[in-house]
Amino acid sequence: MHATAVSDVERAPREHLRALQLERLRGLVARLLDAVPVTRERLHAAGVRSAQDIRSLEDVRRLPFSTKTDLREHYPFGLLAVPREELVRVHASSGTGGKPTVVGYTRRDLDTWTDVMARCLTTAGVRSGMLVHNANGYGLFTGGLGFHQGAERLGATVVPVSGGFTERQVTLLRDLRAQVLFATPSYALQIGNALAEHGLGPDDLALEVGVFGGEPWTPAMGAAIEHALGLAAVNMYGLSEVIGPGVAVQCLEVREGSHINEDHFLAEVIDPETGEPLPEGAEGELVFSTLTKEALPLLRYRTGDIASLHLAPCVCGRTLARMGAVRGRRDDMLIIRGVNLYPSEIEHTLLGVEGVAPHYQLVVERPGALDELTVRCEPAEDGADGADLRARVSRALRERTGISIAVELLAPGAVPRSEGKAVRVVDRRPR
Repeated sequence: MHATAVSDVERAPREHLRALQLERLRGLVARLLDAVPVTRERLHAAGVRSAQDIRSLEDVRRLPFSTKTDLREHYPFGLLAVPREELVRVHASSGTGGKPTVVGYTRRDLDTWTDVMARCLTTAGVRSGMLVHNANGYGLFTGGLGFHQGAERLGATVVPVSGGFTERQVTLLRDLRAQVLFATPSYALQIGNALAEHGLGPDDLALEVGVFGGEPWTPAMGAAIEHALGLAAVNMYGLSEVIGPGVAVQCLEVREGSHINEDHFLAEVIDPETGEPLPEGAEGELVFSTLTKEALPLLRYRTGDIASLHLAPCVCGRTLARMGAVRGRRDDMLIIRGVNLYPSEIEHTLLGVEGVAPHYQLVVERPGALDELTVRCEPAEDGADGADLRARVSRALRERTGISIAVELLAPGAVPRSEGKAVRVVDRRPR
């Protein structure tokens, strides 16, 4: 396995990094006080009228949060800290939960994003001169262009395939001999399935590394991707509101936790119910302050993602804080007969059952007073003993969760596939 280059900021002593973060946090507060009226009012209410009122990094804990609701209530450009004419690009979320969240970038923001992406890709094992196959969607979704510009910055050759036309993906991977794949993890699995359907396997490709993001995925799913495509699967983390992909990434050497680009993003973990800070290693809601963004600077942005933070240096040589794997989103948590469940827990259990394919959906319904869950999955191969497989899945889920969960075993290939983010939860509860 190739060692990845480590820059000076990535190996800086923590006291040096914290001093830089404090300087940049003051700059963020100054920009918000000067240019974003709604945040200025909140800062005044918190007793902050000048950036010099921030005397230490710990003072961030008394500053106001920002949320996705803020972005929607001030849609489309009400939270910009620069005139709209200074934007050189706009990205947006899908808007499936309401109005889309619109994110603007200045020229300097794009340069920053490109730099952090290049750093992340280097950390993930992408090297100058490699051929990379980008199967992330291009357009308003930040994945396609974010990965593209980062790979070009570090000197890789980019094949901008985008999503869809899966058979063409297989043809190009085989013929062009790409060494790196960018995609969502669920779409990487779909590419792997198409490869097998053509009678091909990992030995017919030249892939070494896959960098995947856009949705949470478990180590079990990562193992399935590695088996199907013959590569090392590396996780990239980001949010369009914060910058896009490029907030954090696993290092190829270790792949335990994702290194956060702390010179650009100040990370916290809070109790999702009380908003109080949690100690290192405790699992809670991730919060980010964007220390260097110009167009849409965000203070203490509540991501909704449940994870933990770890400060010990990594054996790869990086001293940047690492975030643990995202367990799920706060608003994705299901309460089934009094038990709190995240989709990732179901995925982890399913993929631990021999003979189950790495494709599933969770159907949530409310036939009476309580929510009920049905797990839809499928066998990995035709001809499997359906009754036995269903019984083993049911038993594994009961042992993991302590409750009985209905299992619906579909035919191979019947669970819906996605070319982008997988639809894992189908919510049929009355609105």
